[in-house]
Amino acid sequence: MTTGKATALCLGFVSAFTLGMWLGPHITGDPGAVPIAAVQPAPESVASPYERTSAPRTVAAVPEPVLPAVPATSTDLQKRLKPVLNEGMNLSIAAKGFRNGEQFAAVAHASRNLGVPFMVLKHRVLEEQMSLAASIRELKPGADAVQEANRARIMARANVAAAAL
Repeated sequence: MTTGKATALCLGFVSAFTLGMWLGPHITGDPGAVPIAAVQPAPESVASPYERTSAPRTVAAVPEPVLPAVPATSTDLQKRLKPVLNEGMNLSIAAKGFRNGEQFAAVAHASRNLGVPFMVLKHRVLEEQMSLAASIRELKPGADAVQEANRARIMARANVAAAAL
């Protein structure tokens, strides 16, 4: 590389950096990052654009898709969960006590994903009435309990939706 090319390349990098520093605060809309010399105080009669001048907006809640109710004792659901549970487990005993198929499938998937015994996790959720995330947090302190519970619920919803068809 010649000296002229190296100089042009360095000048290009410096120009790009300077342009980014100058335009960055304006693009991101971060008023705290705009240089102080560029900010002029607004007259007192003009309301600040950051003050709320009207009533707060309400956002319509987006309803979650309604899954058909599949009981935990559904044979279709149990067939889908058989590979998830330990080999030789009695599925009717495993499904006993759950409110619905989604709760049963979520506990089964969390058990498989984390390597926690299913019956221990089931006991914490049903008998001790702990949430799935709290049960996971207690049994596997190193795991991200909320993320693992959400992952198990997503997998459970897929199983319930497939079993309902």
